[in-house]
Amino acid sequence: MKKTNGKLILYGAGGIILLLLMLVINPFGYNDLGYREVVETPTGQKHVVFTNGVYFKFPGSKVTTYPNVITISHRGTKNGSTVEGGLIPIRFNDATEAAAQTVVRFRLPEKESAMLTLHSEYVNKEYLALKGLAPYTIECIKNSAQLMDSEQHYSGGRAQLSQFFQDQLEDGLYLLDVQEKVSRDTFTNEIRRIYESNIRMNKAGDKVRKESDLKRFGINIASATIENVDYESQVDEKLKKKIEASTREAVSKQNLVTAQQEAMTAEAEGRRRLVEIEYEELQRQTQSVVQAETQVKLAEQDMAKQKISMEAAKLEAQKIKSLADAEAYAKQKIMAADGALEKKLATYKDVQNMWANAFMNYKGDLVPKFQTAPAKGGGGNAGLDFMQIMGAKAAMDLNLDMNVKN
Repeated sequence: MKKTNGKLILYGAGGIILLLLMLVINPFGYNDLGYREVVETPTGQKHVVFTNGVYFKFPGSKVTTYPNVITISHRGTKNGSTVEGGLIPIRFNDATEAAAQTVVRFRLPEKESAMLTLHSEYVNKEYLALKGLAPYTIECIKNSAQLMDSEQHYSGGRAQLSQFFQDQLEDGLYLLDVQEKVSRDTFTNEIRRIYESNIRMNKAGDKVRKESDLKRFGINIASATIENVDYESQVDEKLKKKIEASTREAVSKQNLVTAQQEAMTAEAEGRRRLVEIEYEELQRQTQSVVQAETQVKLAEQDMAKQKISMEAAKLEAQKIKSLADAEAYAKQKIMAADGALEKKLATYKDVQNMWANAFMNYKGDLVPKFQTAPAKGGGGNAGLDFMQIMGAKAAMDLNLDMNVKN
């Protein structure tokens, strides 16, 4: 029993010693996601672990960790980048100064040989960032600013500056040729002598560059951004004056355009009104012509009606005249035939009726109440005598022959 307990204690002690030894020499390592590790064995052998997870290493090996992407930030603030530097002072081609704010992400090589060469050159990520990538970034942005003046930059050259910057980061710095250039200031109208920098070109038309360490080590650019360029006060004042001048010019142009537009509108309105007046006048003329033609046609119709009425009246007069002539002719023939006996008799009848009625209505005495002996030769009735006289007078007036002709 004692022997068994002694073995257990021995085994336990041995396990503890082995565990402590394992913790000291630790033959296992772990690579985090987004990183790589350069492993150096005690014998001087090196290899790179690119995959994420646990890996075996020879006890006593040295491990150096690098991020897959190193970020070089020049913003003047801390934001978790590998290197956080201040704003980069730059000078444009016209000697004006500014401060550039950049962020560049460098992707480390994927090949083991290139990564081991890089590690042997810079030893660790801090030294690589501070002594290699950050100075190269500063050099590229300064060299890019030499290719334009400040006015060209704030007048639309920002994208061009970014292109110069990224192109040099990827393929190497341009070699520049300086040329003297005379220009006139757009505000002060002063003649200025400027030394202009141009990219040197070879006979084949390619840009001549300084060899890039990045290409030699297989480092690529993941992204390169110029976030802001803060001009010096002189440039800001110049920019302010230019903006004011541009604003005045824009307002003047707008006023001119507005005046031209108003003139064109007034002209168009005048032409439109003239067309309306011409159209209205033409309408009135057409209406007058139509009215005149209508009146003429109405007059012609009225004349035609009057002519028809006159013809009808003439025909009616002729008809009446013919009827009257016929009737007169008939009466004439009748009167000639009987001596106008019918009319004479009618007239005679009327006369007889008149004195007969008068005699009938006479209220006096026809025969005297007292009468003396008539004179010799006298006799008869006076009333009857009167009647006979009046009848004879009527017959004489009418030349009436009361005798019936055979």
